Amino acid sequence: QVQLVESGGGLVQPGGSLRLSCVASGYIFAITSMGWYRQAPGKERELVATENRPGGSKNYADSVKGRFTISGDTSKNTVYLQMDSLTHKNTAVYYCHIGAEQKYGNTIKTESFWGQGTQVTVSS
Repeated sequence: QVQLVESGGGLVQPGGSLRLSCVASGYIFAITSMGWYRQAPGKERELVATENRPGGSKNYADSVKGRFTISGDTSKNTVYLQMDSLTHKNTAVYYCHIGAEQKYGNTIKTESFWGQGTQVTVSS
């Protein structure tokens, strides 16, 4: 069973930076997408950044373009989110997501995995 564990969240002052990490453990045949999502209190979960297949195209929410960077290290099955110039609006629980192709015998299935979330609080 694949498990994702996020780390790197915490309390940071406005204008500061944080780097989130997400390590995937367990069997993964092929990663098809990596992403970070967030959910603020009273709001729906929203996309922050995604990368289609390691080294593929990247997509960012308009509100984080130029400040956040998603990257991955496939050798470590790890996804990162570098967050700079943080503001109060970035306060949320951040969730890591990995889309993967899993091979079971001769069958390949597309599966989706989520981390448990890490809290990011931007406050002075």
